[in-house]
Amino acid sequence: MNIQQISATTSPTDYLTVNGRTLAYRAMGKGRPIILCHRFRGVMDLWDPAFLEALVGQGFQVIVFDYSGLGLSDGTPTYNPVEMAADPRDLIAGLGLRDVVLGGWSLGGMAAQAALTLYPDRISHLALIGTTPPGDLVKLAEQLFYDLAGKDSYSIEDITALFFEPKSEKSRAAAVRSQARIEGRKEDLSPPVPVEFARPLLAHGPKSPAFPAEPVLQMLKSTRVPILHIGGDHDIIFPVENWFALNEVLPSVTLVTFPQAGHGPQHQHPQLTADIIASFVRNQ
Repeated sequence: MNIQQISATTSPTDYLTVNGRTLAYRAMGKGRPIILCHRFRGVMDLWDPAFLEALVGQGFQVIVFDYSGLGLSDGTPTYNPVEMAADPRDLIAGLGLRDVVLGGWSLGGMAAQAALTLYPDRISHLALIGTTPPGDLVKLAEQLFYDLAGKDSYSIEDITALFFEPKSEKSRAAAVRSQARIEGRKEDLSPPVPVEFARPLLAHGPKSPAFPAEPVLQMLKSTRVPILHIGGDHDIIFPVENWFALNEVLPSVTLVTFPQAGHGPQHQHPQLTADIIASFVRNQ
């Protein structure tokens, strides 16, 4: 695998054939590996390049990928977090990675928690963004997420409502800048996640628990692996209040909350988020 210092908008797609399917991934930078698991309906192109490049600048080898059966990867698609955890497991093994930081945004954060539960010896740290802990919730998601997330396509207003804080002028401006960076990649694009695959998962609306996984909750209560969660103070799908409700029983979890921010704080504050992740990994 030839890892070069190149921009996220031009990083080439590589492929790893493992366990009966081929995973598409992109790698950039040199240093400690961090694998990033994407959100609901996310593919490699939908990470903000500024965030990925900021992680590279902090000395990480950044690896993004398309889940099995989605984007440029083949295989059987699933949005079951426990089954999704097989993808980062196989990337770690197939690429011969050691001392891996596993990151996860939203649904990807649930998959990352499942991966740590199932494969604890392969992961040194978790870096979670805008996701939920397992178990009963003190604050439900907002219906707005379910109304928007199943649309055929997103306008900038939809993107702002989903991932930023529309009430904040600074957050709205950050949404425009982030989307322009994401749209800067013009070639070697991943196909979008089919709406027909994603939409049925939204039919239930807000519910508790959003992540019914008791073994994962028990892992969070007992693990010594350092876990970081970065969230916005107004996350319409995974409110940060649900993490703070568990504050006294999660011995290795550090919580960081950005003000006037939504479900995608790393896109609103790409450099700051990367700086926090890097400092956490170096010092925990």
